[in-house]
Amino acid sequence: MILLNSVKEPLAPVPSLFSNPTALTPAILALEDGRTFRGRAFGHSGTTSGEICFNTSMTGYQEIITDPSYRGQIVTMTYPLQGNYGVNPEDAESSSPHVRGFVVGELCEVPSSWRSRQTLADYFSEHQIIGIEDIDTRALTKHLRDKGAMRAVLTTELTEEEAVKAANEAPPMEGSDFVREVSTPKPYLWEGESRLWTIPSTTTGQTTNYLDLPPVQYRIVAYDFGIKHNILRSLRQAGFEITVVNARTPAREVLARNPDGVFLSNGPGDPAALSDIHEEVKKLIGEVPLFGICLGHQILTHCFGGSTFKLKFGHRGGNHPVKDLRSGKVAITAQNHGFATDDSSLPDYIEVTHLNLNDHTVEGMRSTKDPVFSVQHHPEAAPGPNDDKGFFDDFTALIESSK
Repeated sequence: MILLNSVKEPLAPVPSLFSNPTALTPAILALEDGRTFRGRAFGHSGTTSGEICFNTSMTGYQEIITDPSYRGQIVTMTYPLQGNYGVNPEDAESSSPHVRGFVVGELCEVPSSWRSRQTLADYFSEHQIIGIEDIDTRALTKHLRDKGAMRAVLTTELTEEEAVKAANEAPPMEGSDFVREVSTPKPYLWEGESRLWTIPSTTTGQTTNYLDLPPVQYRIVAYDFGIKHNILRSLRQAGFEITVVNARTPAREVLARNPDGVFLSNGPGDPAALSDIHEEVKKLIGEVPLFGICLGHQILTHCFGGSTFKLKFGHRGGNHPVKDLRSGKVAITAQNHGFATDDSSLPDYIEVTHLNLNDHTVEGMRSTKDPVFSVQHHPEAAPGPNDDKGFFDDFTALIESSK
């Protein structure tokens, strides 16, 4: 929701050491419970609303900003300095940013990286995203941990009173269907990069920034609920040819493509609001091997007759410990979700395979009847650790065992 109310009490100018004129614009962050923060705007000016949340990753702000799973949200970064290595097209997780707003302690106006192509402020200006800096992000994060994620407004136009009122009038995350806004309108064969960009390794003898991709082993269909580029890269690196389809594609059209497997992607919003998608995915269970990540995992929860619930402040960051209950192995994972599976609602034939060690929520499950498994976190990282990237190979093994 964008509000264009006139300012009744103009905000006083805020001094800035930065040369970017936008950084001189005072801004307000207002939460629905009445708490407000004042800072300086960067990138764009105006008014925007969304659910405010926090991410604990120390790096990877560009991947976070361009992750479609953040549609409808204002993201607070707990690490104090953002923008220090600029913005580079190769690091984007989609074609454009999806955050409604971005909250940081300090913005770096002079990035230092040979890969940088523009500053974070310029990138936000280009895409008309409002950022706010000089915010006590520690105080804000502690407040959200105590009170929970909530609606908020980020504005350079409204008074504090107007902004709090606007936050209370913004639509809640519960019941939201942002998948409609981020899914591809037409199916496409993902070709991506002909080679994989990576960091040279002296261990393997690699001397260039690029690796050749392996030959295709299997053809799969990927439902786009808000799919990230690095998920597509990871699937292709695992030997899959990927046809990406719209989130509302009927099961019969997917099966008509005769895929070796079907992938259910990450995405934004409330999984319980996607009942029409649940019905189509149900028709695929038992017909073809299925692998789900994040929102795809939650959709499978509903397909199995289970339920999901909203977490108090969500899991967002690159440092979440997840235990594999079968092997006892603990992996550090990248996460980005505000809803979780209610394990007590799952039927007996669904085995919980992974748990979050911070709050013991479900992080993975599999069916003992059909070739279906899913994980709540992001094994492809981007940003974050690669401890659990082996799930893409597990998908290959599931397909092979189902032949």
